Amino acid sequence: MRILVCNYEYPPIGGGGGIVTAALMRELGKRHEVTVLTSRALDLPRMSFDGPVRVQRLPTLFRTEPSVANIPSMFSYLVAALLSAPRLCRRNTFDVVHTHFAVPTGPLGQWIANRLRIPNVLTVHGGDLYDPSKRMSPHRHFWLRRAVSSVLERADAIVANSTNTAANVGRIYGVARDVSIVPLGIERPGTIVGASRSAFGLPEDAFVLVTVGRLIARKRTLQLVEAVARSSLPNAHLVVIGDGPEKDDVRRLAAEMGIAGRVHLPGFLSEEDKYRALSVADVFVSASQHEGFGLVFLEALASGLPVICYDDGGQTDFLATGETGYVIKLNDTAAFVASMQTLAGSRERCREIGAANRRKAEDFFIERCAERYEAILEQAIARHAAR
Repeated sequence: MRILVCNYEYPPIGGGGGIVTAALMRELGKRHEVTVLTSRALDLPRMSFDGPVRVQRLPTLFRTEPSVANIPSMFSYLVAALLSAPRLCRRNTFDVVHTHFAVPTGPLGQWIANRLRIPNVLTVHGGDLYDPSKRMSPHRHFWLRRAVSSVLERADAIVANSTNTAANVGRIYGVARDVSIVPLGIERPGTIVGASRSAFGLPEDAFVLVTVGRLIARKRTLQLVEAVARSSLPNAHLVVIGDGPEKDDVRRLAAEMGIAGRVHLPGFLSEEDKYRALSVADVFVSASQHEGFGLVFLEALASGLPVICYDDGGQTDFLATGETGYVIKLNDTAAFVASMQTLAGSRERCREIGAANRRKAEDFFIERCAERYEAILEQAIARHAAR
C-alpha cells in the first residue's frame, strides 16, 4: 500500500499520539510505502526519513514548546497543510489516507481523501474527543462538536484505541456507526544495561515511584507530589520523567511540602534513559484525569512495574485492581495513597505483579498493532474500490 499519514504531531513534536504514530508507521513502512504530513517547528527539516518513513513537515507558527500544542499552532498547521496538499497530491500517488486525531487533522485528511478519491481511515486518540482538563476540549463547544461529528460521519472507517474512546464517538457526538478498536502498541524495549539508582540520585533502599508524561494540567503531577507527602513513607521518592509548563510548579510544591530532596525531575529523557529509570523503580504512578489509552502504562507493564492510576480512560481495558496494581476511582486521593502504602509494605507483592505485567505486555507490542491496522487499511481500500 501507498499510505499518506496526516498527523499534526510527530516526534520530536507532541506526546503519546505522535509517538505511537511514529512507531506504527515504522512498522508498516517495512512492508508499505508511508509518507507522513506533519508540523514543522523548532528548526526541524522540511523533509527527512524516520527509518523507512518519509516525513514531510509543514511550517507551523506559534508552537514554542515541543510537548505542548495550542489553538493558533493547530490552525497554522491546518492552513499550511491545505495550501501544500495539492502539490503533494500532484507529485505522489496514494491508495489510502490514514488520519490521526479528529481535531485538528480530521478535516485535512478527509479533504485530501475526497480530492484523490481514495478512502480515509480516521484514528481517534481520546483527547481529540474528550479532555476534561481543557477549556477548548471539543466536547464543551457546540460548533466544535458539530465539526467533529461531521469528520466522524464522513470517514470511511474509524479506529479507536480503547472502548472508552469508541464509546465517546456515540455518547458525545451522536455518531452511530461501527468503530474498530485497536489497542495501541509500543516498540519492544531493548536490553537495559548499566541502570543504577545512583544515576538518578536515588538511595539504594528507597521506595521509588516513577511517572512519565508531559507536565500539563491533565496529568495532575502536582497531585502525585501531594500523595508522596501524605503517604508518611520516609523512604518514598518520586521520579518525574518529562517536561512541560508545570515543571516549576512541581518543584515549588515539593519544596513547600518538605520533600524537595525526594522529588526528582530529570526532564525529558531518551527512550534508552527512560527505560533505565523505569528499571530502577518499584511502582509506576499516574494521576492523569483521562487517557484515551495511555502508552506510558504499556511501558510500565513492559518494565515489570505495578501500576497505580485512576479509572477514567482507556487504560481500564487492560489494567485492573489486583492484577496489574490498583485502578482507583477518579481523584480518590485517600485510596491512591493507601495503595502506595500497601505496595511499599510488600516488595514481594510488587515483584509478583511486575512479573505478571511483563507477560501481559507481550500482547501490546507494536508489531501486533501494525498487523491489525494493516488489515483495516486494506479492507478500506477494497470497500472503496467496490463502490
